[in-house]
Amino acid sequence: MTQAGSDNTTAAAARHGFGVDVGGSGIKGGIVDLSTGELVGDRYKIETPQPSTPDAVARTVAEIVAHFEWTGPVGVTLPAVVTNGVARSAANIDKSWIDTDARALFAKAIGTENVTVLNDADAAGVAEDKYGGGKGRDGVVVLLTFGTGIGSAVLHNGVLLPNTEFGHMEIDGKEAEHRAASSVKENQGLSYKEWAKEVSKVLETFEALLWPDLFIAGGGISRKSEKWIPHLTNRTPVVPATLLNTAGIVGAALAADSAVPSAETGTSAGSLD
Repeated sequence: MTQAGSDNTTAAAARHGFGVDVGGSGIKGGIVDLSTGELVGDRYKIETPQPSTPDAVARTVAEIVAHFEWTGPVGVTLPAVVTNGVARSAANIDKSWIDTDARALFAKAIGTENVTVLNDADAAGVAEDKYGGGKGRDGVVVLLTFGTGIGSAVLHNGVLLPNTEFGHMEIDGKEAEHRAASSVKENQGLSYKEWAKEVSKVLETFEALLWPDLFIAGGGISRKSEKWIPHLTNRTPVVPATLLNTAGIVGAALAADSAVPSAETGTSAGSLD
């Protein structure tokens, strides 16, 4: 157990936060130093229950929070579109999540009303924008996570536009993620150069619509960015994500700390500066 988890006064003084990242195979959480974006101590991970029903996942999230004896605000990510705390879709989790009031569910399980729930790619995006690949960059920043599909997050000067689903945009007759997810590379046996050609086509389409200042490439394949980013031909700079498997936890903690301005309500919930 970390001292920050058991001594909430100490955690507040140090500007610590707490995040839980819910994934299809694992649920992981930890205490975050909000001044640096680094974890305080080790993260704690539990396999995602199967089936991953709302009640089963909520119990697991509560177990992770209890492990750290954390009593402050809690941020939770879901692989789902989340509006006003309600899950509107379900990717890699049980379909019974759709239309579940996730915020109320987690609040009851954890025993606190101070719970924030957001999309997992959005959480990664705000974390990378503040502490990672987008640190110090102004303008429009787009995070894309390349995995089984393509997740997306869009920020403008640190303000999040929540719940973008650009991986489902149709490009030349195919959804973007059916063209350029890292799973496509593996399934089709593409070389990095061949796959980068498809990624470039996707990025060029996003550029025409958004005119971003920076793309951040996330997902496991970002660890090998030197093998494919140099082959990209789009005009906007592309940098690899740097927080990797902690981004969701960090972004969730930021959101719970009300440090994530969001365009969802037309007002900012704090500042990323």
